[in-house]
Amino acid sequence: MTLLIRLVALLALPLLAACAAHPNGPPPGTPQDTARLEQAILAMGPGIDPVEASRAAQIAYDHTHQLAQSYQITDPPLVHNTKVNMGLKPRGLCWHWAKDIEERLNRENFATLQMHRAIANADNIRLEHSTAIISRAGHSMYDGLVLDPWRKGGVLFWARLPDDTRYDWYPRNEVLAAKLGHDRAQALLATIGETIDTPRVTAPPIN
Repeated sequence: MTLLIRLVALLALPLLAACAAHPNGPPPGTPQDTARLEQAILAMGPGIDPVEASRAAQIAYDHTHQLAQSYQITDPPLVHNTKVNMGLKPRGLCWHWAKDIEERLNRENFATLQMHRAIANADNIRLEHSTAIISRAGHSMYDGLVLDPWRKGGVLFWARLPDDTRYDWYPRNEVLAAKLGHDRAQALLATIGETIDTPRVTAPPIN
């Protein structure tokens, strides 16, 4: 049965891929793209170092393009997901993007900026989505910018979290605590050097 499902999915891929926006891979961000993101980072509030804002914007676009190449992105997101799950492509699920973007930006050790991880649709495994978020240091992710290269197939999407009405974002650690229980979630996050934060909002119910 598993083999049959894999064969059906494989046969369906050409039909789904017909709408691929970037058959030769997604393009890199332009200087104008980077400048707009830089200004959006600075607009999050006072105290942000302009040099850090410029660096973060440049890295966000450059690393998105590098990841798109290493993930071998040539298809729309759901088609690429299917290929990853079938073992035809190496990486490129939404949580891969979120993890790799977060880790790359964290390597800069910014003093005035801070990275977060968030999850939406946690009650539906087929629709669950992950993203990285950048905010002012010491501030909530709800005041930050969503950095999501997955949804446009390797082209960086970003927006103020309140403006990203497509998804209802919750802090990843709160979602994990709701799914696994506080202690198991804490143990899992401890393996990557993170802890369960004090909840800022009530986490979504997990069915």
